[in-house]
Amino acid sequence: MASDFRLKQRLPRLTEQLVQTYRELSQINHLGQHPLPNYETVVQITEDLKEVLFPGYRRREGLHFGNVSYYVGDLLDQLHDRLIQQLARALRHADRNRPEAAEEDYEAKAQAITLEFLEQLPELRKVLALDVQAAYDGDPAASGLDEIILSYPGVEAVTVYRLAHLLYRLGVPLIPRMMTEWVHSRTGIDIHPGAQIGHHFFIDHGTGVVIGETCEIGDHVKLYQGVTLGALSFPTDEQGKLIRGQKRHPTIEDRVVIYANATILGGRTVIGHDCVIGSSVWLTRSVAPHTTVVLEAPRLRMRGSNGRCQPQPTTNYHI
Repeated sequence: MASDFRLKQRLPRLTEQLVQTYRELSQINHLGQHPLPNYETVVQITEDLKEVLFPGYRRREGLHFGNVSYYVGDLLDQLHDRLIQQLARALRHADRNRPEAAEEDYEAKAQAITLEFLEQLPELRKVLALDVQAAYDGDPAASGLDEIILSYPGVEAVTVYRLAHLLYRLGVPLIPRMMTEWVHSRTGIDIHPGAQIGHHFFIDHGTGVVIGETCEIGDHVKLYQGVTLGALSFPTDEQGKLIRGQKRHPTIEDRVVIYANATILGGRTVIGHDCVIGSSVWLTRSVAPHTTVVLEAPRLRMRGSNGRCQPQPTTNYHI
């Protein structure tokens, strides 16, 4: 049956209804104001930054020391211009309610931040090299560093987090979160750009990992899939509104391993150095250094063909 084009007469009325909601629910549309950072451009910037950090692994083939300077120099030139535009948009939007905002030169501010950000990339490569090495040292299935850089979602998520964290520390609004949520959608790993994470950091497998904004993670820490480092509760003021700016997420000290699906909550919760947190553990209190925390093993029952249950021996584990 062919489409009945007469039914399209409904569309003008539908348009009016939608536009009316734009007036009534103006908090979820952005009309008649300065443009926001462009999502596709921010993603392209992030991809270009990954290309600068790990040249030769993705887009451009045939790179060598005879041509890499030209290639990276061209990328940096483009990144400079696009970052200024997108950062200026984000800064202007953040100041939209300040009366004196109209007098600000946001492009100049954005350029200063852009140059400071780009100048940190050489040092960031050193940190990422340690993260890649931690992945190799921590995963016996890894055949080499190339495999890790090309295919490990944990390394991709941590790379984008570290880029976003630099911008976050430089006071850039909106864009750091756009970057980490983009890589979250790709990898299933959710790291807030405000989290503080030390070197030699490795997320194995990764899907379902959540790391909150005020987390502090030390050096040589390893997480497995499904780990949540989250908030225990959300304090509110007298009007019932969330109180922001407080430490809500745990502190993980050096050389801690946290196994799959463990949940650690609360801003006062500290996991001491050299701890091992077992799978599916739920923690809302601090743990002393050099402690292993596991659940007591559940008792398994296996039903045979004769219909009889056969209890299986278990080993009990304790903190």
